[in-house]
Amino acid sequence: MAKPKELTGTVISDKMNKTIVVRTMHRAKHPVYGRIVKRYNKFKVHDEKGSAHVGDIVTIIRTRPLSKEKTFRLVSVVRKSQLAGVELKEEAV
Repeated sequence: MAKPKELTGTVISDKMNKTIVVRTMHRAKHPVYGRIVKRYNKFKVHDEKGSAHVGDIVTIIRTRPLSKEKTFRLVSVVRKSQLAGVELKEEAV
C-alpha cells in the first residue's frame, strides 16, 4: 500500500467552520521554454480543532473524501504566523 501524500503549505483562509484553505507551491519546468517556474495549488483541509490560522505554515496529508472538495486533513502546524488577524492577499498569478 502506498504512503499517503503529505504536503506543506501556507494557510490563506480560516473563515470556514473546521476547514482551512492551504496554498502549496512546487517548481516545474515550463513545457516550451524550459525555465523553472513556480506553480501553486489551493486545497481545502479539514481542521477539527481549529488550531491553524491565516499565515501559519502547516503540514497536510491526503485522506478519504470528507466532503465534495475536502480530501486533506491537518497533521501539524509547523510554524505559527507572527501576524495575528491579518489576511493574506492572493498574488496575481
